[in-house]
Amino acid sequence: MMKRTLVINMNIAENLFNEIKQVVPDWNVIANKDTEKIADELVQAEVVLHWKRAVAPFLLEKNDHLKWIQTWSAGVNSLPLDALQAKNVTLTSANGVHAYPISETIFALMLGLTRKVHSYVRQQQVQTWHNAGLKLEIHEKTIGVIGVGAIGQETAKIAKAFGMKVLGVRHSGKPAEHVDEMYTPDQLADLLPLCDYVVITLPLTEETTGMFGAKEFRLMKNSAFLINIGRGPIVKEDELIQALENQEVAGAGLDVFETEPLPEDSPLWTMENVIVTPHTAGATEHYTERVIRDIFIPNLKHYLEFSAPNVNIVDYDKGY
Repeated sequence: MMKRTLVINMNIAENLFNEIKQVVPDWNVIANKDTEKIADELVQAEVVLHWKRAVAPFLLEKNDHLKWIQTWSAGVNSLPLDALQAKNVTLTSANGVHAYPISETIFALMLGLTRKVHSYVRQQQVQTWHNAGLKLEIHEKTIGVIGVGAIGQETAKIAKAFGMKVLGVRHSGKPAEHVDEMYTPDQLADLLPLCDYVVITLPLTEETTGMFGAKEFRLMKNSAFLINIGRGPIVKEDELIQALENQEVAGAGLDVFETEPLPEDSPLWTMENVIVTPHTAGATEHYTERVIRDIFIPNLKHYLEFSAPNVNIVDYDKGY
């Protein structure tokens, strides 16, 4: 009888590999980032940890055993969702693993823009001593968290330490801890004029693509800052640039962009009221351990008992 196979599409520390192996001691478990070296195992894999484009031909065209893929990322918009759904493959994401590092990045961007840290860094390069018009505080302001998932809830929690009023947006409209008022997506126009900071923490779906454009920027306060750590195409970048140039929005902290890497000729690189980070908001020293210990191993144990994982199951119809 052929052994059941679990493929990890990357190299991981031996202790983490052993922790996984202990859960499925009778399985064939292999970890290797070289796709060609594990081609045979990919064709036989029942469970796969970490999707990457190179494995698509093996998993989608040649594999008749595949039941479940655990992604390495929270977003799944880059995966062939239609093909995976057609094969009846269960997909789980790494949603939740980013809550600490991304919420920290959100406040780094908010505080940087508010307290002019980005301006002072530029001035330091040319040895200029100037106050850069510093006057704003973050305390007791209003923050709009657009997408109250794990990241949004951690952001709301931190905001309360600054005495901020927290407005949230989520599909269900259900209340959440640390969120003072919850809105639904169709109420976005009511929320935006109230916010001093608008933080986008949404996944990219058909519904969220282009969600923020000229209309939304005109609804925001001229003194408000936009933070986007969700996905670049949620924001119409040309319209954001125009809004920043026209001072319809005070500034922006952007970790994600319509085109990545951000093109060298993008005006965003040199705008005084913009902070650019290279899609690194979720980077953390604890990423691998959190994905494996907090998400994958609990999912694997549940899979063994019930033939299905139960953490972060992706809804193919919603796209997240």
